[in-house]
Parts: sequence; structure tokens; C-alpha cells
Amino acid sequence: MTGFGKAECENDQRKFIIEIRTLNGKQADVAMKLPNIFKEREIEIRNELLSRLQRGKIEIYVTMDGGADDTTTQFNEIAIRNYYRQMVDIAERNNIPMPADILNAIVRLPEALKSERHQPDEQEWKILYDGIKRAVQQVNHFREQEGVALQEDMSARLQLIETYVTEVEKHEPQRMEHIRNRLRQSLIEYVGENAIDQNRFEQELIYFLDKIDVNEEKVRLRNHCAYFVSTMREGDGVGKKLGFIAQEMGREINTIGSKANNAEMQQIVIRMKDELEKIKELVMNVL
Repeated sequence: MTGFGKAECENDQRKFIIEIRTLNGKQADVAMKLPNIFKEREIEIRNELLSRLQRGKIEIYVTMDGGADDTTTQFNEIAIRNYYRQMVDIAERNNIPMPADILNAIVRLPEALKSERHQPDEQEWKILYDGIKRAVQQVNHFREQEGVALQEDMSARLQLIETYVTEVEKHEPQRMEHIRNRLRQSLIEYVGENAIDQNRFEQELIYFLDKIDVNEEKVRLRNHCAYFVSTMREGDGVGKKLGFIAQEMGREINTIGSKANNAEMQQIVIRMKDELEKIKELVMNVL
């Protein structure tokens, strides 16, 4: 969702500079800073941004250079005349001399000056609107480039996770043998070697080893990795879906860790978790 776009447009009187910045976010959050003369166009601009940028934190800044100010100040002749007549009347009735700078005092009174806002014509609005569209195109182009980099990064991390799954498999025979010997030694210490029912021991051992077997988790984790890659290739609007897949990957990795009973496998699980957390951080910036 990270992007930046800039466009400039102008007519005979004004020049507009449009800058749009976007950051990742779960919802659409639009912040605008516009010249006062275009405040009434906020809804149209917001709709354009949301329709083409979808979600994230979106900031648009429009600055205006050149031409007349957006507001003009004029004397309110009617109000000034009324003030003057009232002051003359009060001065005459109370025998008060009129000050020489009476006009300077009057223009400071309320409503002696009036401001009129310049209203842009449709042609001026069309120029600005076209500029906003061009800036949005730049943002999306920036996002596409960023997306390619994100896809390459996440793909590399997924390959690492799959490599770690292969490393887990290398430790499984040793793990099983270690668990078997440990259980047998514990049983010998508890009841003595001669008291062990070998057939019953083998049955219980098979049951226990089946409970800590991680083959299903490895298969599901590999499938999730492949599904993640295929989902990335689908195009826009897959960010939330990738987030869900990453959550499922996390469940399988956690289960492998809880069943490991092996220091080397636990270390590999930690490395898998580290790569998955980095993938989740990257997914947060995907639409």
C-alpha cells in the first residue's frame, strides 16, 4: 500500500501542485489539504481516491500558486455610510467634535469590510481533477513496483521455510531413537529390566510416537507455502487472504515445535517462526 505520486497542472492564472502519499492500513483513511476554493469538491476527490487506491492511509496535498487570491476583500459601502451617519448624529447631539481620522476608525468596525471567495469555474476544476488522476496513476505505478519487491522477498522467505522443513526431517530418525531409548531407560529405572513386558512396551511406544509424529504438519505447511505463492500471483486484493494463510502456517509451525522434543528441531522451528513473522509484516503492506 505504500506509494507516492505527484502531478502539476495550470491554466492562465493558476498553477496546482498535487502530491499523494499512501501508507499501509487496515481501512481506508483519507486526509486532505486543499485550497479553500475547492473545499466543496472534497467528496468528489475522496471518491476518486477510494475507488482507485482502495485502502490504506491516503494523504493528498494540493497547493496553488499564482493568480489572484482565493478571497478578495472589499469595503462594505452601505455599512460604512450607516456607521458614519450614526457617528455624525451622536457627535452633533452631544456637541462632540468629529475626529479627523473618522474613516480609519469606521473600517475597523464589524462588517465594514467584506470578503468574497473566488469560485472556480468548471474548466479550472477539470484541470485540477485531471492532475489528481495523474498523481493517482503514479501512486499505483509506485505500488506495483513495491509489490514486485515484496513478492520476491516473501517468496525467498517461503523457500527458506520449506528448506527448514527438510532440515526437520533429517532430525526425525535420531529424535525417534532418542525418545525410544529415553523411555526404555526410564522404565528400567522404575520397574527393572526383567519386569518389562516387551510387547506391551512396543505397543505403548508406537502409540506415543504416533502422537508426536509431525508428518501431517509438514505436509500441511508445505501446502500452505504453495498456496501462498499461487495466491500472490492472483493480482490485486489478496492481502487479507495472504494474512489468513500466514496464520495457518503459524499454527502448523507451532504444532511442530510443541511435538518436537528435540533441541535441534526446536531451533529450526524458531528460525521458521522468525521468517514467518517477517512475512506477516510484509503482508500488512499488501492490498
